[in-house]
Amino acid sequence: MKVKLLTTISFFTYQFSISQTEKLLHGKVISNNNPINKVEVINKTAKTSTRTNELGDFSIMVKEKDSLLFFVKDYFFTRLKISQANMDQNNIIVNMVVKAEELNEVVVTNIKFPHVGTANAYSNVIPSSSLQKYTGVNDGTIVNGMNFIAIGGFIADLFKKENEAPKKKVPEINFKKLVAASIPSSFFTKDLKLNVDEVDLFIDFCDADPQSKKLLENNNVLTTIDFLYAKSDVFKKFKTESRQ
Repeated sequence: MKVKLLTTISFFTYQFSISQTEKLLHGKVISNNNPINKVEVINKTAKTSTRTNELGDFSIMVKEKDSLLFFVKDYFFTRLKISQANMDQNNIIVNMVVKAEELNEVVVTNIKFPHVGTANAYSNVIPSSSLQKYTGVNDGTIVNGMNFIAIGGFIADLFKKENEAPKKKVPEINFKKLVAASIPSSFFTKDLKLNVDEVDLFIDFCDADPQSKKLLENNNVLTTIDFLYAKSDVFKKFKTESRQ
């Protein structure tokens, strides 16, 4: 009887230890049924990461309840909490949503055309008849003819301006835009346990920290998330003390 009991206990202990061990998880990242290359796949719990290949495939060591983060430029940040079903399936599919393309602002410069017509004191048209009037010699030019040298110079300048690259306004990047572009709104309520009406105040609270400016210089999703976790603890503590 004692032998059977020990055998049963050993069996369940073994099963429990198996469920707690790491496993190499395989998966694919797609968008609109197309694979996405070079997606950062980050195991937030184990502090490890990898990237997808040209086919969107990846492999990473995980345990049950590990938190996986998926990040790539031009797509919305995606989070997945590993379940036992994911580990048993061992071939998960992750769908990412592409961001709407933002159009760059273009500054259009005005092009001024000089007057072309009958000669006057301010135009580039020179009446050739004036030469005949003062010299008495007809040089064969057309009366009221145009100064083709001046016109040729104007045309050359016009083509030069058309070939110049249009100036573009570089959008200013700040901490709030960085958070909006890389961190989903659900992260603040589900992971940081903040109320919906506290999210904007919390982001302003983080923006006031000089450390947030350093994140702009070296944009990294994992570093940004760690920063938000640390600031949320300070924010909640400050909120509790202010109520006392």
